[in-house]
Amino acid sequence: MRIGIVCYPTFGGSGVVATELGMALAHKGHTIHFITYDRPVRLRAHPNVFYHEVRVSDYPLFDYQPYELVLTSKLVDVAKFAGLDLLHVHYAIPHASAAWMAQKILLAQGIRLPFVTTLHGTDITLVGRDPSFEPGDHLQHGAQRCGDRRERKLET
Repeated sequence: MRIGIVCYPTFGGSGVVATELGMALAHKGHTIHFITYDRPVRLRAHPNVFYHEVRVSDYPLFDYQPYELVLTSKLVDVAKFAGLDLLHVHYAIPHASAAWMAQKILLAQGIRLPFVTTLHGTDITLVGRDPSFEPGDHLQHGAQRCGDRRERKLET
C-alpha cells in the first residue's frame, strides 16, 4: 500500500509512535510518505520512505500561521502525486480536520482517500475537556466513524 502518515515530528510519544510504525510498514514493503512541517526525529533512510515538508509562510493578516490549511493543501498534493491508498493521521487537531478537508477536496475530483486517526494523550486530556473545541472535535470524530462504517460496508 501507499500510505501517508501525518504526525508531529518531535521527540514526543506520538511522533515516535508514528515514525516507528511507518518504518515498520516500509520494512514490510509498503511505501510510506511522511507529511509534516519538519523531518521526524526518528526517521531513518529507507528506499520505501519519503518525506514531504509542509511549508507555512508568514502572512501579515494572521497572528498565527494557517498550518491546518497549508497541511490540507499538501495532503491533496501528495495524495494525487503519490497515489496514496490511505492516510494515517496522529492527533485530531489539526491533523484529522486537515485530512477530512483534504478528503472532501479529493472526492470532488473523483479521488477516494480513506483516513484513519490515532488519538494520543492530549487529544483526550486537553482537547476532549475544552468546550471551545467540542463542535469541531465532534464533527471530526463523527466524520471518521461515518467513514469507517462506509469503508467496512464497501469491503463486505
